[in-house]
Amino acid sequence: MNAALVIDVILWGSVAAVGLIAWRRGRVVLVSSMREGALEFINIVPRIALGVIGSGYIAAVIPQEVITGWLGPNSGWPGVLTAVIAGAATPGGPVVGFSIGAVALKAGGGPPQVTAYVIAWALFAFQRLLLWEIPFMPARFVWFRAAVSLPFPFLAAAIAMAIGKP
Repeated sequence: MNAALVIDVILWGSVAAVGLIAWRRGRVVLVSSMREGALEFINIVPRIALGVIGSGYIAAVIPQEVITGWLGPNSGWPGVLTAVIAGAATPGGPVVGFSIGAVALKAGGGPPQVTAYVIAWALFAFQRLLLWEIPFMPARFVWFRAAVSLPFPFLAAAIAMAIGKP
């Protein structure tokens, strides 16, 4: 059994379990939760489709030599640094960040470099710092959080280099 199937079974099992809990709480809870879930599904599917299709366009537009040169397995630590900067500069949500990471892997990006990209995107996406974190938390705390998180993409890349190709 492959990992994707196991994850699918776990996710569907979780949905079934929560659905059973909603059903046991009553028809009103079940119907309102299904309505909310359906509306959320309708709202998010076009965004996911755009992100996945857009990542396909990115893969077609960016020459493979550029990705392998800048983020390839032989790019070493300069490639990791490039990936961290690119991850921090990438705007958008998970559909964008993960799609670009997947495109980079498919186009020949090295696993350590792509790992650093995804972690940097998750920790430091600059627009998220400015538009979401600073308005809700003190700026000093946000910059402190970013500073203490700075080693993590590099540490993850080092671990990926030590482990080898997945």
